Amino acid sequence: MANLGIVIPAAGQGKRMGAGYNKQFLSLLGQPILAHTVRIFEESDFVSEIVIVGAEGDIAVIEEIVTQQRFKKVVAICIGGASRQDSVRAGVRALSSAIQRIVVHDGARPLLTLEVFHRFIEETKEYPAAVMGIPVKDTIKEIDSIGNILATLPRDSLRAVQTPQIFDREKLEEAHNRAASSGYCGTDDASLLEWMGYPVQMAEGMQGNLKITTPEDLLLAEMILENRQRADSRDGSSV
Repeated sequence: MANLGIVIPAAGQGKRMGAGYNKQFLSLLGQPILAHTVRIFEESDFVSEIVIVGAEGDIAVIEEIVTQQRFKKVVAICIGGASRQDSVRAGVRALSSAIQRIVVHDGARPLLTLEVFHRFIEETKEYPAAVMGIPVKDTIKEIDSIGNILATLPRDSLRAVQTPQIFDREKLEEAHNRAASSGYCGTDDASLLEWMGYPVQMAEGMQGNLKITTPEDLLLAEMILENRQRADSRDGSSV
C-alpha cells in the first residue's frame, strides 16, 4: 500500500456558519465534523500519517477529539499560520521524512468516502500533482468590477475543484517555499504548482463531497450521512 501523509487544515473559524467557534467542532450526527473527516484517513490502508493544523486556541479541543476517537495515525497537531496556505505549509513540515507523497484535505469536508478516496489515489499515482473536480452545473459569467458581464465561459471546460489534492512532497514543498519567499498567495495548493509552471492533473470528483460552510450545508450533510447509513443497513440485512 502507498505511504501517504495527510495534512488537514482545520484552522478556519467559519464566520458564515454563525456558530461563534470553529465550525469543524459542530456536531454532525453526534460527532464533531472534524472527527468524521479524520476517520476517513484513519481507516485507509493507504495512509500512514495524519497531521491536523488548527488555530492556537483550538489545539486543546482538537487534541481532545483525537484522544476520544482513538485516532492512532495522527502524528502531530500543529498551530496554523495567518492563512490557509501558511497552515498547510506548517502541516507539511510536521510530517516525517519518510512521507514523500502528501494529500491535503479540508477539515470541513467530512463526506468523502473511502471508495472514492482510494479510486483517486489509484488514478493519480503516476502524476506529481492532482486534484479532484466536478463539472460545473450553472452557467458561469465573467464580470468586471462594477458588474458588467465580460464573457460567458464554456461549462465543458470548467470544473469546481475539491479536496483531496495530492502532491509529490518535493514539488509541494518547493512551491510553498517559493510562494512564501515571493509573497504569492494562491487559491489552493494546486494553484501554487500551477504558478510555478508544473502540470496538475484533474481527476473525477464526488458530488456529495461538499464543504460545510453554512447551516444549510450542515443540514444537507446530515441528510447525506443518514441516507448512507440506511443504505448500509439495508445491504447488511440482505447478506
